[in-house]
Parts: sequence; structure tokens; C-alpha cells
Amino acid sequence: MRMLKAIVIDDEQYARDELIALIAEQQEVTIEVVASCNNAIEGLKKVNQLKPDLIFLDIQMPQINGIEMLGMLDPETMPKVIFVTAFDEYALQAFEDNAFDYILKPVEPCRLRKTLKRVKCKMQQENYQVLTDKPLSLIPCAGFNRYLLLKPSEIEVAYSDQSGVHIISQQSDKGAAETSCSLSLKILEEKTELLRCHRQYLINPNAIREIKLLDNALAEIVTVSGAVAPVSRRYLKMLKDRFQLH
Repeated sequence: MRMLKAIVIDDEQYARDELIALIAEQQEVTIEVVASCNNAIEGLKKVNQLKPDLIFLDIQMPQINGIEMLGMLDPETMPKVIFVTAFDEYALQAFEDNAFDYILKPVEPCRLRKTLKRVKCKMQQENYQVLTDKPLSLIPCAGFNRYLLLKPSEIEVAYSDQSGVHIISQQSDKGAAETSCSLSLKILEEKTELLRCHRQYLINPNAIREIKLLDNALAEIVTVSGAVAPVSRRYLKMLKDRFQLH
């Protein structure tokens, strides 16, 4: 896991120094304290400049208190805010305002470790979500005595049957080649540009050479390499709209 950036905001120098020392001693995650601020105004400036992952924030501070500062942060982009305070009466409001945790002073090392363990778990979940949300750049496929890594643009048709998911791709001047794939049609549909044309078929819109209209409002697609994919009534209108076939 990468090093996390943190800002400590507290109007008491001793409290800031003590917390920074405790952060340095813990071993749950690697944290760099990139700024130490004695008020919320300075803290807001540093948050905007340094884009930290964590803020350790006191509540009772002059001019702008910690609760008020929390309300000034954009919920969509704000760091994880951990209140560190001697007062427990603000805990409910803090959590209602999207605080990540609430630690009472004096800070016990075991309590800090518990918080940072939660931070670690949350960051790993978020990192995994970012990775899983990314589009696929390569599709793992298996052919006869070989494995293929196909770019999504090389796929013409993907379809499923009782034996699994199959990929039809354009292989230069050799025409179409068919391989099997361990990914589901749903994953291929969500993470590539392949379009659903039938409950069991996906099509690369850039590989379509011809759409043949059949009886009963059905159709079939012929790709540039000659592969054929059925089009059900449910998806024919979508294809007509996409290619302005009216």
C-alpha cells in the first residue's frame, strides 16, 4: 500500500507534536505528515494545496472550529477526517457530517492503531474499486495449445453457450478465429465497447459490415471477417438508433 499523506490541525503545539510522534511510531500504514497547522484557516489552505489522504483535526479551535471546517470540505473529494479532541459531545454530529473517526484525547496508541487499521482496510477497498472500474485493455483467451491476449478492438463477436464464452476475432489475412474466454459476457459488456445485440451475443460496432433485416422484426449482423451474430427485437432498435438507420 502506498504512503499516505496526512495533515494535523490543532491549536495546541504540544498536542500536534505528540500526535505526530504517535503516528510515526505506529506500523499499520506508512504515513507522512506533510503539514502541521494551528488553526482551521491555515488547515483549509494546506488541504487545498497538498491534497492529503487524512486529516487529524481538533474541534475546539479559535475562529473556525473543527466541525465548521468539516462543513467547508467538499464531500466528494475531501480526505478522511479523524477528529482528535478532548470533548465527546460532538461525536454524533461529526459522524453525521461524514467524519471517518473520532478519537478522544489523550490519544492511546492502541486506539490510534485501531483507527489506522480501519483506514488501511478502507483504502484497499477503494483502490480495488478503482481498479475494477477501469476498462479492460486486454482480454485473456485460450486457443489450441496457446493463450491469447486480445485487445478489445480485435474482437468482432463474443457469445455464450453451454460450454462457456467464445470470442471471434479478426486474425489479419487469415479471416476469423475463434477462441474461448473465461470472462462473462456481462464483464465484457461493462468493460469494453462491445454492444449487446442478443441475450447471448455481443458485437463490436466497428466490426459491423452489414445488418440484415429478417422476418418477425429480427435481424442478423455480418462482420468484416464474415462472422454472423443474431439480433433480437429487444436490441434491434438500439442498433438502428446508434447508426441512424431510419
